[in-house]
Amino acid sequence: MNRIGVVGPIQSIERILEVANEFEHELTFITFPYDDVGEVKEIVTNHQAEVDGWFFSGPIPYTLAKNILDKNADIGYCPLIGASLYKSIIQLFFEQKKFANKISIDMIQPEERDLLESLQELDIPSENMFVKTFDEDYDSNAITQFHLQLWKEGKINGVITGLNSVYQALKKEKIPVYRIRVTKMEIRQAMKIVVGKVKSSYFKESQIGVEIIEISHFDQMVDKTEARYHLQQMELRIKQNLLHLCEKLDGSLLENGNGRYQIFSSRGAIEREIDMLYNTVQQLILETDLPVRVGIGFGETAFSAEINARKAIQHSKEKEKDHIIAVHEDGVIVESIGKKEELTYSYRSDDKVLIDKLKNANISIKTYKKIEALTSSMGWEGFTTVELAARLNMTVRNVQRIMNGLNENGLAEYIGEEILGSRGRPRKVYKLK
Repeated sequence: MNRIGVVGPIQSIERILEVANEFEHELTFITFPYDDVGEVKEIVTNHQAEVDGWFFSGPIPYTLAKNILDKNADIGYCPLIGASLYKSIIQLFFEQKKFANKISIDMIQPEERDLLESLQELDIPSENMFVKTFDEDYDSNAITQFHLQLWKEGKINGVITGLNSVYQALKKEKIPVYRIRVTKMEIRQAMKIVVGKVKSSYFKESQIGVEIIEISHFDQMVDKTEARYHLQQMELRIKQNLLHLCEKLDGSLLENGNGRYQIFSSRGAIEREIDMLYNTVQQLILETDLPVRVGIGFGETAFSAEINARKAIQHSKEKEKDHIIAVHEDGVIVESIGKKEELTYSYRSDDKVLIDKLKNANISIKTYKKIEALTSSMGWEGFTTVELAARLNMTVRNVQRIMNGLNENGLAEYIGEEILGSRGRPRKVYKLK
């Protein structure tokens, strides 16, 4: 049974558990209450191994935890906008017996856009709405003073806050203040999302994974080796390294001959031991003084996983540097898997208009998707062909041809020029449409 860690103040946890009981037959809930939100970092750091996913009482503990947990971690939280916000505003109107048309609200920055959209839905004039946003390292006293100053100046007749410390401080000042509390409906919806993520991760982890490890030019090394036993000793060292990796993966090793090997395991084990794979590859390179390529394939069956691994090894051979490539069951390609520079893209598309334009430009779906993923991951508003060529391990001339084709077919546009010095031609700056 999967385990979900529930993190928040004790009152919030009790409210979450009222709804969580509906999922008891599917999950086990482990509670981690805190008195101060600053404890969240310590909680998630010390208890990651105990849970399969995390559920946070609000956006503040969620944001703090997100900065620590792995980007693929299954986490969710109760949002403080929508029904929760409307409920607080209705309470304010009801208890004051009048329409409170001047309000100040505080909200953590990641929720700002959704908050403003929710307020626009109420048609409250923006000049009567004062919003204070803050990040995870907020100063509770500064936020309290923001609301207090507006109240003293007569600019507001009510405050809505998501922070208990601010709520308590303004209560002492006898200011009409209402705390945003999530509704059971919102807890239920957020919980369903986390449950879905955890289940999806479970099925992914149990998928079959295949690693194809290929020592390039192995046959040439065989021809050059004069003493047969030297070659046999090297093969034994290669197998020793691979068997050590197999032990970590709880997998099985298959030798195909001529420097080609396959390891069958699970997706979860392969992804957890990706650093071990990189270390093994480096060891094989040192042992053989030859390039080593690895293709990883995931699938529902051993056959589909092996097919994807073969596609991955083929992609790996096309690259000069990145020797480990993974192909998922849905056709997604992952380069530099497990590294900071990891790049994810697809070689498939069902967009007929895009396919036709790329055919006209004589550019493959894979190349276009890779450029799209790269510019997105790098956060490039614009880029030159030189920058793109360096990242794609292509010649500048080839990238110029690609960008000209994309530009002519309406998939990219020329947005300016870059001049690096007094001499030489300026470089064109492009962006994808």
